[in-house]
Amino acid sequence: MNKIIELKNITKSFDGEVVLNGINLDVYDNEFLTLLGPSGCGKTTMLRIIGGFAEADEGDVMFLGERINDVPPHKRNINTVFQRYALFPHLNVFDNVAFPLKEKKVPKAEIEQRVHEMLDLVALTGFDKRSVTTLSGGQQQRVAIARAIISKPRLLLLDEPLGALDLKLRKDMQVELKKLQKATGITFIFVTHDQEEALSMSDIIVIMSEGCIQQIGTPIDIYNEPTNAFVADFIGESNILDGVMLRDKLVSFSGQQFVCVDKGFEPNESVDVVVRPEDVDIVPYEKGMLRGVVTSVTFLGVHYEIIVDINGFKWMIQTTDFVDVDEQVGLSIDPDAIHIMKKSKYSGMFGDYSSFSNELDELSDAESESVEHED
Repeated sequence: MNKIIELKNITKSFDGEVVLNGINLDVYDNEFLTLLGPSGCGKTTMLRIIGGFAEADEGDVMFLGERINDVPPHKRNINTVFQRYALFPHLNVFDNVAFPLKEKKVPKAEIEQRVHEMLDLVALTGFDKRSVTTLSGGQQQRVAIARAIISKPRLLLLDEPLGALDLKLRKDMQVELKKLQKATGITFIFVTHDQEEALSMSDIIVIMSEGCIQQIGTPIDIYNEPTNAFVADFIGESNILDGVMLRDKLVSFSGQQFVCVDKGFEPNESVDVVVRPEDVDIVPYEKGMLRGVVTSVTFLGVHYEIIVDINGFKWMIQTTDFVDVDEQVGLSIDPDAIHIMKKSKYSGMFGDYSSFSNELDELSDAESESVEHED
């Protein structure tokens, strides 16, 4: 596949604070790539540098093999859809979508044809004469996307374009955007902080934190084989424990030894152990590889979310089997459900679900103090 974008050692600071720190990234033709991370991780800044709306302090942006650092946004074959759709309120749907072609002096007959093709592609046939101010949020977004792709850019940048939509419409638009990307063959770079959105839409996910890329991979690879504790915690839920890799395919954690499938670590190397909540089976107490007491049960429709205290570490388990609070249970874990990661600066920061109850307790205490002061 051809490389559309190459970022080479991109660094960017604002007011002395490093926002991007030596970023290297390749984006390929006809790829749906998502930049995923918490607020402030640098993903939107990276998107703006690719689009030409911000300039890197160091490094090069290559587009189809040519350096474009100094090329202004309107001269790049790249379009952007922002969270605020920036539609022209005085123009109807047709004229909003047609605007880029009119700017390029495209013949009227061709404009007519291409606009109706775009409206059909984004399921807005018959909306051409409507005022954009009368449209729903989802419809306005479709207009913005149609306007962005009508000029056939090689690359479309999308900066959290679903953020203003309600949950059901957001899910519908995830499906529509993925279909649209495949139908047009345009490379999409999508920015979000929503993990489910990234997993459901992307060919490739780039996980970011603190201005650095933590991991690049397919959704399945990143979910099943996170590279460090930050990635494991940020993508889905994870139980993350301190462990020791005794030898290949044998790890010790929670005071027990477990067969696993990982190898290539040093004997007795300290590691982080990841076990996803859906990969843990609750079994009778006496049959458990680990044993503990249930401290919380939450019904979430499809499954129960159960917290089990094992020697002070709070495990999260997602299961369709009901157990009650204060019940003593055993946990069973298959070898391929145990994932081993190298220690990192994020070790010890995530994965014990006691943190949530502690935060709630502190919040409750703070509210109580506030009420007392008001009285």
